[in-house]
Formats: sequence, C-alpha cells, structure tokens
Amino acid sequence: MGNSNGNGKSLESWIWDAACSIRGAKDAPKYKDYILPLIFTKRLCDVFDDELHRIAAEVGSRRKAFQLVRADHKLVRFYLPLVPDDPGSPVWSVIRKLSDRIGESLTTHLRAIAKENPLLQGIIDRVDFNATTHGQRDLEDDRLSNLIEAISTKRLGLEDVEADIIGKSYEYLIRKFAEGGGQSAGEFYTPPEVGTIMSRVLQPEPGMEIYDPTCGSGGLLVKCEIAMEERAKGRMRTIAPLKLFGQEYIPETWAMANMNMIIHDMEGQIEIGDTFKNPKFRDKQGKLRTFDRAVANPMWNQDWFTETDYDNDEFDRFPAGAGFPGKSSADWGWVQHIHASLTDRGRAAVVLDTGAASRGSGNAGKNKEKSVRQWFVDNDIVESVLYLPENLFYNTTAPGIVLFLNKAKPEGRRNRVLLVNASRMFEKGDPKNFIPEDGIRRIVETLIGWKEEEKLSCIVEHAELQKNDYNISPSRYIHTGEAETYRPIAEIVEELNAIEEEARATDKALREILRQLGVEG
Repeated sequence: MGNSNGNGKSLESWIWDAACSIRGAKDAPKYKDYILPLIFTKRLCDVFDDELHRIAAEVGSRRKAFQLVRADHKLVRFYLPLVPDDPGSPVWSVIRKLSDRIGESLTTHLRAIAKENPLLQGIIDRVDFNATTHGQRDLEDDRLSNLIEAISTKRLGLEDVEADIIGKSYEYLIRKFAEGGGQSAGEFYTPPEVGTIMSRVLQPEPGMEIYDPTCGSGGLLVKCEIAMEERAKGRMRTIAPLKLFGQEYIPETWAMANMNMIIHDMEGQIEIGDTFKNPKFRDKQGKLRTFDRAVANPMWNQDWFTETDYDNDEFDRFPAGAGFPGKSSADWGWVQHIHASLTDRGRAAVVLDTGAASRGSGNAGKNKEKSVRQWFVDNDIVESVLYLPENLFYNTTAPGIVLFLNKAKPEGRRNRVLLVNASRMFEKGDPKNFIPEDGIRRIVETLIGWKEEEKLSCIVEHAELQKNDYNISPSRYIHTGEAETYRPIAEIVEELNAIEEEARATDKALREILRQLGVEG
C-alpha cells in the first residue's frame, strides 16, 4: 500500500508526520478538523496545477491558462481562486507563503474556494483556523505554519499519486485519528477488514445504487466501489461506477465523508442530518427511497429513540409484528430502516452489537427486541450472521456481528440461515486486533458460497432457530475449540442486562397497577 512519491518515505508515513507536526502524535487526533481539510486542499491545489499545465500546453502560457479557467470554471474539476504573483509558481504557494495573520488568511482562502465550488461548501469552509477560546488561539500561527510547511513537502497531483493511493493514505490518516480518538472514534470509522468483508459479500454490480444511512467518514461506501471494481476487472470492457448515497448526523464527520469521496475520485451524495427521524433520501412522492445495496455500522445500543418515534413514523419502516425494539437499544430499529430502504431484490450488511443476536431469547417473558428479531427470521430476510473477533473496533473491545439481509433469498437458502463464527480468525495488533488477508478471503468465500466448515460455519434451519427462541448468535451453534465451549462473557453480560431491564420494567408496571388499585401509595 505504500507509495514513496519521491523522498523514500511512504505516503502514509508522510501524511502522518504532517499531522504530528502540530504537537506530536499524541495530540494529532485533537486537531483532525484542521489537518484533514488542509491535506484535502493540498490535493485540490496540486490537481488544479496539473489541469493548468494541460491547458497552458494548448494555449501557450500559464498566465493565459489562469485567465481561461477564471472565465470558464467548467474547464477544471474545481476552480480555485488562488493566483500566485508569478503564474509559473504552484497554486499552493499562495498558502505556503503566508507569513502574517496566517490563520485569518488561510480561513479566508478556504472560504473563497468553497464560494466558487458549491460542492465544497460546508466542507472546507467550516473550520476557522483563527478561532480562539477565552482569548487564546486554538492553533497558534507558528504551529499552523509548521503544519503547512510539512504538508508542502510532497506533491499530490494527478501524476504524483493516483486517486486510490491518496485515498488509502487519507483513510490511513482517519484510522490513526480513530486510534487516538477513544470512544468517539467508533462514530466515524469501521475497521477496513470488516468493510472489505461486507462489500465483497454483497457483490455490488456496476451502476448499482448503494446506501449507508449512518455513513461516518464514508469508508463503507468507498469499500463497495473498490469491491465492485475488483470483481468487474477482466470481465467487463467498461465499468459504470456505483452511485453512492450516505447520510451522517455529525457535521464534522459529514464533512470528512465528503472529502473522502472527492479524494478517492468517487461521486457520492452525502446528506447531513438524523436519518432515524428525518431520512433525507426520498422519492418524488416523499416516500423512502430504495437502493440495490445497503451497508451500515450504526452506533450500537442507541437509547435516543422512544416508542413514540416508532409509532409516529411516516415512512412505513416499522411493520406490525416488529416495530419498537425497546428503549435501551435501537439496533433492530436501524435494521428495520435499512430493510425499508432496499428494493425488492435488495441486500444489506449491518454491523451490530453481539447482543442484538441473542438478547431476550430464553427469557420467560415477552421481549420486544426478540420479537423484532423473530419477525426478520420468520419473514426469511436474514441470510447470514457473522460473529467477529474481539477488539477490532476502536470504541469497544466487544466483538460485534455482521447481519446480512436478502429480500430475495435463492430457493436453496429459504427457511435457513448461515452462521459463521470467525471469533478466532484474527491476529494481535497494537492497539487493535485485525483480520489478516487470508482470513478475510476465507470468511468471504464461506459467506458467498454458503459453505459449512467444522468449527467455522453451519447452516441452521428456521425450526432450530425457533427451538432456540430465535437466538441467531453463531457462538450459540458453533464451538470454535475446547477453550471456547463457554459462551463469551460479553454476550452473557448483555443478556443479564436485558433480563435486569425487563425485571425493572415489569416491577414498574406492577407498581403502577397496584397504585391504581389503591393497594400501594
């Protein structure tokens, strides 16, 4: 994956060193909202330079090229209103030569670029490099100058680095920020090997529409495009790109996703806002828009949504028999949104907490989350469940599952579900474990081929799932070795929490009945 681009250092190392130039590696993640747009702008400047060179070769000089693109912005991908004193100098030199009031001037330049390019508005002009807190600059000019100089040492033009290489390096930087981001990192980053498995198993075809309702930095959408291109290579003369659609709740992360798309040279429509309460993608009649494929890693166990939110839904996302999964976790609420966002032959891959596969099963009373899970099984929409290794994700050590949905399961897979337990398929990493390439390949082949393999996978009839009270956790059915004849502690704790919550709810309901009867004051 490395690309030296001139000075022997890989692009990933250079891009990380630049990020660390502010205050070192420890503090780099704190400044990601400054660093990411600045590296993105360097790429814009160098690509703009390449385009000016191309035009200058036709019209005779860079000065004429500047005049032409100023008159007709359609001659270039993004028009940048940055003109060096010497037209022969790089466009980035306008920023590199800033020596006074650097934060203020840089902010002005980025806002001017955004003003000329509607696609960049709200993305690179949202950061104030001159911002202060209680009179103290958040990023002093001398440190900002160091960052600009560090970024200046490499060209990121079209001939220096291909879109997929700069894209991978940009994702590398996002991953490094995630490593240092603690709990908040999971809000924008899914481990790349998990995204690769999801995208390869879904087998997107050229031209398909792909949707991520909780897209974070857009990494899962990017993975789908890469998986489609890898699969189509050699069997198609021309490849129509995927149409990528995402929605993200957090403004800074929404901006990150947009930059990620552009820097990968991919076209995507990323909307901002709360998908659950206000899904932005709708058809002409105002109904929920549907897609060929969906991928998502929603925040696990969100407790933001009430039963009223489900009852008042105007998009028919929560069918009778499913609906409200309980206040403590919206995992199956997101699955219902994704299911409603698929075409009749649509497929999806959703990362969920392991507890979503088993909570409520085996309990004496009725459990709302289990009822929703049962609805999906009984309606034959669940195609496969993948149990992941522990300590892959940046905001938790819990393993997680990937739920694969298929609204048009092949005849041979009807009334059955493939369960895959990949809990042991990892290598130790620092700070996180990872699934090696041969493990990714084996998991993908197992899921696509629906293959049964001892201590890895098994096909389970619906009747057996019913017998086990709709517990669809692979760890329940597949023991990976003697050391794992016991169920994972995290899963047991999840179930205990669910039982305790049920008990509290029952107790509260009973007290209310007694109060109404006047038995208890």
